[in-house]
Amino acid sequence: MRNITMTLPTTRPSLTWSWKELLGLCKIKVVAVMLVCTAVGMALATPGLPPLANVVMGLLGIGLASCGAAAFNHVIDRHLDAVMTRTSRRPVASKRLPVVVALGWAILLSIAGVALLAWQVNPLTAALTFASLIGYALIYTAFLKRATPQNIVIGGLAGAAPPLLGWVAVTGQISPEPLLLMLIIFAWTPPHFWALAIHKCDDYSRAGIPMLPVTHGVPFTRLQIWLYGWLTVLATLLPIMIGMSGALYFLVVLCLNARFMVWNWRVWRGLDSTAPIGAFWFSIRYLLGVFGALLLDHYATSLSW
Repeated sequence: MRNITMTLPTTRPSLTWSWKELLGLCKIKVVAVMLVCTAVGMALATPGLPPLANVVMGLLGIGLASCGAAAFNHVIDRHLDAVMTRTSRRPVASKRLPVVVALGWAILLSIAGVALLAWQVNPLTAALTFASLIGYALIYTAFLKRATPQNIVIGGLAGAAPPLLGWVAVTGQISPEPLLLMLIIFAWTPPHFWALAIHKCDDYSRAGIPMLPVTHGVPFTRLQIWLYGWLTVLATLLPIMIGMSGALYFLVVLCLNARFMVWNWRVWRGLDSTAPIGAFWFSIRYLLGVFGALLLDHYATSLSW
């Protein structure tokens, strides 16, 4: 009898793909949250309504560049994503989209976004957006994420940039106020992502990513979430202390902070296995609520005059 050899098929990048796969690289929901914070930065930069052209072109350019950064993340992290249950179905990780196509899409979006900002908004906004793109796509994704359990803390600086970008898109200069708004997001980022890291600890461990619960244990991470939660609360009170926001903001953020810390307390105590993912999802609504309160208070004060 003849020997019959069976060759198992290997997974190859698909030769057919659609715009849906390209959009899947853009992390639309994440970018949408970033653009809300950007828009609030634009609104707070001026007593009245900011110039419409700056708002439209600024949001479009920053949005395109943010989508480009997200696409770079898919390309650089494709091997890690393929190992993790949470990310294994991403377009590049699952090989539904060729790497060269994803890389070209990332470059196109990034260049288009930065060029539009330089052309239609101002050079400083374009430069800061480019710096944020490099910070997220290369410094965080390609290096910090794999190098240190403090990846989220250090890399959070790039993710905190949206309100600064929005402010500069309107004023053309950097002021203390948008740096304070950045501080809110910077402080918020660790408890937000560490809650997800606890929930997906096995995933990160399997992929060899040194997230804090993998390297220092879940109990230590729970404590850090609790402490950084308080740091976030303090950061949200700074706009009141410098006279940037008033009573309306204070009342809204007081309620938001109370709920935020209840979730962080539940995570810290470790009595509820669903608390980390619950805290993760609430923290997104919390951040949107804080920036929404800033916007509401700003225009309520303007109208009162």
